Amino acid sequence: DICYRRNRPGRVASSSAEDGIIYVPIRRFETRRLPRALALQKKVDGSKRLNDLDMAFLEEVFSDARRISPMVDRPPEWKPLYEKAASLDDEIMTKARENKAG
Repeated sequence: DICYRRNRPGRVASSSAEDGIIYVPIRRFETRRLPRALALQKKVDGSKRLNDLDMAFLEEVFSDARRISPMVDRPPEWKPLYEKAASLDDEIMTKARENKAG
């Protein structure tokens, strides 16, 4: 699924290698984790509580997001996806705490 630009047949250019390193977690977030995070956002918006598996999933997702944050400026089209992850973290966790308390 990863597309590398090659400078010569069989050789990956260094910038392409860096793109590949960031591409994998970005793609995983975009295709797998973001849809589940959005589903959890709907869950908490519906005043439902998150279970332990939901919380562990969110912790893992947002830990990954923090880890890759220094790399999302290259290429710039990934920055909005990272910003979406960061805002989801705040929104979901705030609402989850409200649901647990209320």
